[in-house]
Amino acid sequence: MKRILVVLSVIAALAASFTAAEAAKKKDGKPDGGTLNYGEYGRPATLDPVTSNEMISLRITELIFNGLVGINEKQEIVPELAEKWEVSKDNRVYTFFLRKDVTWHAREGEQPKPFTADDVVFTYHIMMHPKTITPLKVRYEFISSVEKIDDSTVRFTLKRPILNALAKFSFKIIPKHGPANSDYLTRDDPFVQHPVGTGPFMLKNVTPEREIILVANDNYFKGRPHINQFSAKPFADQNIMTQALMFNAIDMIVLVNPRDIPEIQGDKRFILQPYNALSYSFFGYNMKNPFLADKRVRKAFTHAVNRQEMLDSFFNGQGTIISGPFAPGSWAYNLDVQPLAFDPQKASSLLAEAGFTKGADGFLQKDGNKLELTLKVPIEKESEAIKRVVLAFKNYLKNVGVDVKVEFKEWQAWKEDVFLEHDFDIVFASWVFDDSADISSLFHSGEIGPWKNNFGSYANAEVDGLINESKLTLDHEKKRTINRKLHAILAEENPYTFLWTLTNYTAYHKKIRRVAIHPYKFFTFADEWFMEDGK
Repeated sequence: MKRILVVLSVIAALAASFTAAEAAKKKDGKPDGGTLNYGEYGRPATLDPVTSNEMISLRITELIFNGLVGINEKQEIVPELAEKWEVSKDNRVYTFFLRKDVTWHAREGEQPKPFTADDVVFTYHIMMHPKTITPLKVRYEFISSVEKIDDSTVRFTLKRPILNALAKFSFKIIPKHGPANSDYLTRDDPFVQHPVGTGPFMLKNVTPEREIILVANDNYFKGRPHINQFSAKPFADQNIMTQALMFNAIDMIVLVNPRDIPEIQGDKRFILQPYNALSYSFFGYNMKNPFLADKRVRKAFTHAVNRQEMLDSFFNGQGTIISGPFAPGSWAYNLDVQPLAFDPQKASSLLAEAGFTKGADGFLQKDGNKLELTLKVPIEKESEAIKRVVLAFKNYLKNVGVDVKVEFKEWQAWKEDVFLEHDFDIVFASWVFDDSADISSLFHSGEIGPWKNNFGSYANAEVDGLINESKLTLDHEKKRTINRKLHAILAEENPYTFLWTLTNYTAYHKKIRRVAIHPYKFFTFADEWFMEDGK
């Protein structure tokens, strides 16, 4: 009898194991397997979702982490780490009921730890800690408190009702046992380079060349992703990245150089897919430079630059010239505000009005000080197209008497100069937005400081007031009106020379199937992608 019980126990254990393995597989009949090597134009500085403030990093975090809610391909809010939620009648209390089948990626030598309400509370507190430098803080100031009801229930109380509050709970949750410092998160914490998440892929390692290797999470609560491994390969030159695709060294380019589109389009091995990221490029100015603190100087620079000529020459015209701080295609963009015209004479007139006169060397000066400025560009931006943009900008300004010195900096050094030390006069950069069209971290004076996004130290009391008012209103049309006014003011103020939004294309080998691209997070649906025949 004893022997029979043992045999039955073994059978039961095997059955349980088999059931768990089957539960981990997706039920769509698509093959598992294969490695997807994709090319990125640059390297991520951090790999966690709290300190990251660049798209290369945020794309990685989309593969590793989850939010309480997510978004589907129809742009609808759907359950993720929370299986359901309740909202109070006054829209101030959000109660989330968490899934009970979620575990954190296991570190080497450890068993997977369960995801609980403690992790949600921890994430919010560490994100909002004054010593945590994150662009997320300003987005979540509307939350008054968060409390754990039990291990699988968490309650958020808002300071006030806000529009589309539920969508904001898509912020990524990190584990309480993750960071070395449980109070606040810095870029020195080991967690930011070796993150642990709940997502479809787990970090395996980062090579000395900064190639990031992610492997499938067999225990993913939505079902194991089909592709075995994602490998993010960094490139400092877009031309080399395109050649890597053509010679099968990589399978996908996240963002194709517009000049390379015809070459890729002509190759039947690849699929070229457009996606509409809410993004734009700009030259940003440091208001701590007294010359650039004068609005007339910044406006003169915008008039001096022929943006359409640059877009046509360097990007094959694949984009749209913009006039202000919101991306075209966004509900907040003010179509009534037209981009400033290319007008070198107007530029010279504004500079003269600001008190500048030509010196013996042909460059402008004021009070004996030459109008000489440093333009800093990260070395990852050292592609042929970007080099041409930067050199064209330098020449356009030279034509109106401004001496611009261009410095290409290693990525981390550039970020420290710009975001930490504010040691620059002009920068070339791009922003990518979600559909909230939130520009508060870029232009509110409260966002001036180390590692904050208002790196140009722009301050305007009227802009601050409008941003604050926009956050308080529950009327979508009123919010749109406020943003239209913000657009008009910032177009006039020129804290940036707003350039263009480019038409984005990804290119990938046709062996990769069911590729759906999230417009600004890219890899949101990557757990559904699969490789032809699992290879």
